This record gives sequence, structure tokens and C-alpha cells, in this order.
Amino acid sequence: MSSRFDGLLAGPAASVTEAGAAPATSSSGPGAGPASPAAGGGHARLGELDLLRFLAALAVVVFHYMAASKSLWGVQPTRIFPSVAPLSVLGILGVELFFVISGFVILMSVMGRTAGEFAVSRVTRLFPAYWFSVLAIFLLYTLTDVQGFRPNLSPTDYVVNLTMVQQGLGVGHASGVYWSLWVELRFYVMMAVFALIGITVRRVLIFMAAWLMAAAYVGNLDAPALEMILLPHHAPYFVAGMGFYLIYRYGSSLITWALVAGAYVFALREATERVAGRVKMVGAKDFPAPEWAVMLAVTVIFGVVALVALHRLGWLRWRGLVTLGALTYPLYLLHQTVSAVLIPAFEERINAWLVVGMTVGVSLILSYLVWRFIEKPAQRLLKPRLTASLRALRDLSAKVSESPPKQDQTPQRGYIHTVSVPELIGRDGRGTV
Repeated sequence: MSSRFDGLLAGPAASVTEAGAAPATSSSGPGAGPASPAAGGGHARLGELDLLRFLAALAVVVFHYMAASKSLWGVQPTRIFPSVAPLSVLGILGVELFFVISGFVILMSVMGRTAGEFAVSRVTRLFPAYWFSVLAIFLLYTLTDVQGFRPNLSPTDYVVNLTMVQQGLGVGHASGVYWSLWVELRFYVMMAVFALIGITVRRVLIFMAAWLMAAAYVGNLDAPALEMILLPHHAPYFVAGMGFYLIYRYGSSLITWALVAGAYVFALREATERVAGRVKMVGAKDFPAPEWAVMLAVTVIFGVVALVALHRLGWLRWRGLVTLGALTYPLYLLHQTVSAVLIPAFEERINAWLVVGMTVGVSLILSYLVWRFIEKPAQRLLKPRLTASLRALRDLSAKVSESPPKQDQTPQRGYIHTVSVPELIGRDGRGTV
């Protein structure tokens, strides 16, 4: 009954079990890269998502270099690059595209996995490059007199930054771009808890609807604790991405598209309010981002991911897209720090366009080196060890839960019997017993 109901909600292509497993459709996130479940439990990359992730990172780079880094240029960058200002200011929404892609990729990653397996995949993907970036920023501002974006943190604050939860602990970010990682991390925790409960298509749809409604309500309250949990200003992007993944994997359905449409309307409001805040702070002349342009940009974001969901971009199969997707994360982490060094050093010596081109080029080269010599080796080192540790912990929990009670320990009336977590959630960790 449950499986048939899941299939009804997901669309004609769905055939899922209560544990959430399903055959994958033919296929072409911030994870090791966009991947889709394939037969036998393998993963096949989605080149179109690799490309979109890279374009999102590039949009953020352009925004920071050509629209937002007044402290580096000495004047508002849009005055230096007026011909592209209407486009460069919209690069601020590159992060919103990241969030939509993340909703797609993270749901794809967590379905069919236990919470522990999902956690291992996230840790091995996120932390090696992140740790390197924190260390590089610490050394840069400790050993040099570079002033651009100087965080003015204590050594202890840098250590706290290594956890990625520094904002939750009231410590400043070592880099301004880290704010979005705090958002992503809370979404990952939410999905890990969901995996612990047990993910099915029906539950995903209910979760999406409930999250949207709760986020819309909490967004109008002064409730910091609820805001930290429910991410009211970012929920519509993650929900939309989740909906697009359901469409991609199981086919179109009215319910799924209705939830995506609701997320789109919610996202229009959030995006226009965020950009309006920047316009108010900087001024419309120096930040030419009219409301209609923001709405158009959000529409394009939803439109291109919808094309992915509908398998309309499956022809993008260039092998170089894998490398571009791999560069995205280190590029996002490091580009602002690179600009803090290069733009002030060269902005008065050579043409501004050349300065931007050089800074982008150095950022891409550094990102490749970090991916090749930091991320990949660290992932090869960490993943098998974390997986083995998880397996050992699971085996130990299974042995404890399977140990029969001694004769004199049989629960009697009025006796409180303690139930272990594996007994409560099922031995496979997905809420199935």
C-alpha cells in the first residue's frame, strides 16, 4: 500500500519501497560531485550539474570582483566596470543557485544511504579543502600585512573555524564566503536526521510542504532558535532542488510541480528582499539591480534546473565538466582571499580588466592544485577509515542489541525496559524494522 501510494505521488516512473530504494532512471552536488544512483548502488555523474555548479561559483566570483569589493578597489567596482554592472550585481544570486543544486544533489545522495554513510560522504567532501582554506587564511594574515578582508580573529577563533560551526558558537568567519557553508551544514544535519527516520517519496513530499509552510511562518517572527533550525530565508531553494530531483528520478507529477511552484514564489520574495537590502546599503546607482532583473534571474535559475530535472540537458557530456565541477568548491572557498592579495597590488598598475582576468586565472589554478593535491588525497585517506569506523560501530551496536537477556533479567510488570537505538530505528539505520 505504502509503495503504491509513493508511486502515485511521485509520478508514473516511480517504484519505491518503504525504505526508499528505487531503480534509477537513465542519467547522463556539493558532494564528490553531482551523482545519481545507478543500478547496483553505483553513481553516475551529471555533467549538467557540474556545469551549473561551476557557473554558480563563477557568478559569485564576478560579483565579488566586479560589484562588491569596494575595500580592494578604493571605489565601488560597478563604477570601474559600468558596462557589465547590471549583470555583475546579479552574481550575488549565484549562492541561491548553489542552494537549489544542493537540494537536488543532497536528496540524491541521501536516498538509499544510512545517516552514517551520508555523514561520511559529507565530511570527506567538505572538510579537506575547507581546512586548507582556513589554514591558508590564518597564515596569510599572520605572516603578512595584507589588509583586504582581514578577519581580525584570535588563534582560538581560527581553531573554532575548523569546525565549520563557528557562527553557531558566536565566532566570526575567517572568510566572508563561509556564511553559506553554515547554511548548507544545517541543511545536511536536517537531511541526516531525515535519513535516520527513513526516507520515502511520500515522506519527502510531506516534508517539503511542511518545511515551506513552517519557514514562511517563522520568517515573519523574531525567533532566532527556530530560524537556525528551519532556515526560513533559504528553505525555498533547498525545497525546489529536492522537488527537481524527484521529478528527475521518478517523473513529473502535479503535486511535485505544485511544491516547486510554491518554492519559486517564496524564492522570488526572498531574493528580491535580499538584493533590495544591498541596494539600500550601497545605493541604486552603484548597485543597479532592479526588482524585475532579480525576478528574471531567479526564474532563469529555476528554469535551468528544471531542464536538468526533465532530462533536457543530458547531451552535456564533455569530460572537462567533471574537472570544472571539482574546481567549484575550492574556487568558492579561496577566490576572495586571492583577490585580497592581487587586486590591491595591481589595481593602480595595470588595466582593471586585466587585474580581474589575472585574479580569476590565479584563483582557478589554485583551485585545481587544491583539488588535485589536497582534496583527492585527503578523501582517499579519510573515506575508507571513516567507513571502517562506522561499520565497526554498527557491528558493536548490533551485537549489543542482539544479546539475549539473562534469565533473571527478563522484564517484569512495572519494570522499565531500556531500548537501544538500533532496536528503535531498525538495524539498517533507516527506520525499518
